[in-house]
Amino acid sequence: MYKIKIRNLIGAVLVGQTALFGAQAFAETKTEVTISHYFTGELGLGGLKEIFSEFEKESGLTVKDSPIGHEDYKAGILVRAAGHNLPDVISYWAGARTQFIIDSKSLRPIDGMWAKNNLDNVIAKSVADGATLYDGKRYLVPFGYHYAGMFYNTSVLESVGVTSTPKTWEEFLTLCATLKSNGIDPIALGSKNRWPAQFWFDYLLLRTAGADYRADLMNGTAAYDDPEVVKAMSMWKDLYDAGYFVENSNANTWTDASDKVMRGDAAMTLMGTWITGYWNGQGMKPGEDYEFFPFPTIDASIPDAVVGPIDGLVISADAENVEGAEELLNFMVSNTEAQAKWANIQGALSANVNVDQSNYTSVMQHALATINAADTFAFNYDLSTPPPVAEVGLSMFAEFMDDPSKMDAILERVAGDAASAFKN
Repeated sequence: MYKIKIRNLIGAVLVGQTALFGAQAFAETKTEVTISHYFTGELGLGGLKEIFSEFEKESGLTVKDSPIGHEDYKAGILVRAAGHNLPDVISYWAGARTQFIIDSKSLRPIDGMWAKNNLDNVIAKSVADGATLYDGKRYLVPFGYHYAGMFYNTSVLESVGVTSTPKTWEEFLTLCATLKSNGIDPIALGSKNRWPAQFWFDYLLLRTAGADYRADLMNGTAAYDDPEVVKAMSMWKDLYDAGYFVENSNANTWTDASDKVMRGDAAMTLMGTWITGYWNGQGMKPGEDYEFFPFPTIDASIPDAVVGPIDGLVISADAENVEGAEELLNFMVSNTEAQAKWANIQGALSANVNVDQSNYTSVMQHALATINAADTFAFNYDLSTPPPVAEVGLSMFAEFMDDPSKMDAILERVAGDAASAFKN
């Protein structure tokens, strides 16, 4: 798939990442499994530690856990991969990012472990086919997956007399206008770390140009100054120009935006289902205090697509304890109690077909039904294109939110930058 070599990205990594992810002592015996992951803070670290504890009781192994902040992890893990300094297991996002480090010979296939534990009967086929196979081999077990939808404060919509959520773009624009006329900011976006803005690009492009065109853009056979991209970005600009976004989006994180909706300062935010874990932890009640609606249809002739990430676990090529690593991966995906606990804590859906759906909140059941009804499940932008290209695009979204009036110049420049990143 993507053959961009990892050394071409390392030069762009911020100075100091090597120190942040400096060498860690690997286990001297085979009773310890080392793991690094990005599930920190609001992303469920406490719950993950509980799951690791259960694994330790069942297996007799010790988990040496090294959580890394989400943003630092993205660049730092590539530094460690380049230096052959990965722990036994790492968490990683399925899609182009996993392919990228596979191409650098940093991961170990898990076909034997997969067959031994009969994971074909554990993991949903649609997820397995789309997320675990790379170059014909299994590399990843899905720990959980998410869906991005328009999450809203129910009391805010009720306060302006809205009794049904929009299904079409015209209805969505009417909703935004109604909220704005009542002094309520329609949309909160926290793009300080860039990635939350990607969902707007993803859905606008998927709803206007379709999944096949988007795939072409993600693999470099389409360009960022194509008419299809210009149309999607122009629709985004129209929303901004109408004043429908909270001001200074780039000053806020995704949790800041979520807080604005929770407080009723804004009505809705386009975000992944991990927001449910965050809001539940703040005392909001799913189905009562908040809900979501799917991103509206723009062109009814285009098949429906949903967007989201799949969080996976992979084994490094230089793992010290391969057997223990395989045992940990199998536990994390096969143990239904662990999967149900993670779903509730993080606001995730389980890829394990044996997890009872009654474990999900009403909002998460709604999300699952929405995914199942869609024609396509697409990885979000930064998981669908190689990391060097994703860096170009993510920066584009943040620059756009700073000043959408420069859209044409931004797209012209990014078209060249992306083409160069694909070639290097």
